[in-house]
Amino acid sequence: MTTSGSGLRIAFLMDPLPSLSLKKDSTLAMIRAAQRRGWQVSFLEQGDLVLRQSEPHAFLHPLRLTGRFAETLDPADATDGWYELGEGRETPLAELDVIMMRKDPPFDMEYIYTTYFLERAEAAGVLVVNRPASLRDCNEKFFATAFPECCPPLVVSRRADVLRAFHREHQNVVFKRLDGMGGKSVFRMMADDPNLGVVLETLTNGGTEQIMGQKYLPEIADGDKRILLIDGEPVPYALARIPMAGESRGNLAAGGRGEGRPLTERDRWIAAQVGPALKERGLLFVGIDVIGDYLTEVNVTCPTCIRELDAQFSLDIGSMLMDEIARRRSA
Repeated sequence: MTTSGSGLRIAFLMDPLPSLSLKKDSTLAMIRAAQRRGWQVSFLEQGDLVLRQSEPHAFLHPLRLTGRFAETLDPADATDGWYELGEGRETPLAELDVIMMRKDPPFDMEYIYTTYFLERAEAAGVLVVNRPASLRDCNEKFFATAFPECCPPLVVSRRADVLRAFHREHQNVVFKRLDGMGGKSVFRMMADDPNLGVVLETLTNGGTEQIMGQKYLPEIADGDKRILLIDGEPVPYALARIPMAGESRGNLAAGGRGEGRPLTERDRWIAAQVGPALKERGLLFVGIDVIGDYLTEVNVTCPTCIRELDAQFSLDIGSMLMDEIARRRSA
């Protein structure tokens, strides 16, 4: 294992490379930043992990972005291929300096098992981003409730009577699963909506699973802002994800449009409330979601929006993150 920021061995645990969006994928910006530093970059998927006795191993594939795409990350420059991937070689994870956990949800049991492997690597001295135990502990919707001064009125329950009472009180409510992502299974329920019962039955799986209700925030029309934080400090611009016509969800995956904006004073205040807890929990790269004046989610598993902010403000957020990683490995 190296002890300085030069020549680090970094592995990206992620989804299959052909499945990535070349236009938007944030992990590609991180890989480019590591490659530019001359670091040894490897790729692995969950299926490449192996435990021998108590020692975590993985089949690591050398990875290199190629051609003009390696510089521009422009899909137009990827027509003749955009990466080279070597054969996997079983390697003790302890030989790495850094593992970037960039596997998209679902946050299922396989995801949890993966954090067990990564925790063993962390115990051997590898820097895992983000900390495996915190990935398990910090559900992206529930964790936001640790900052009540930042949150809108909300409730978490699987009881229909509690959820109905919350709806009666606020009239205009958003209900969502605790394990949802990308705007999936998010329902806006207005007063006297005849579908309330079936929506609650569906989301709670017949009263067997906890869900969240939040007071609807009309400020969503002006965008659901994604604010990226590196070691608890916010990038100075947010990406406001504006719902398309007829939608109440701003998620880009749900058709929202991304518009970059400087952080407001309220944005910075919310980041200041959340930042110290992120640092304490080893959550080095996080995306918080803010609608109007309120924190709605704390995204820790695989935060995105690097590419959109880089493009709109001539930033290099991937390099900002790698600078912090290099600093930590050199300390």
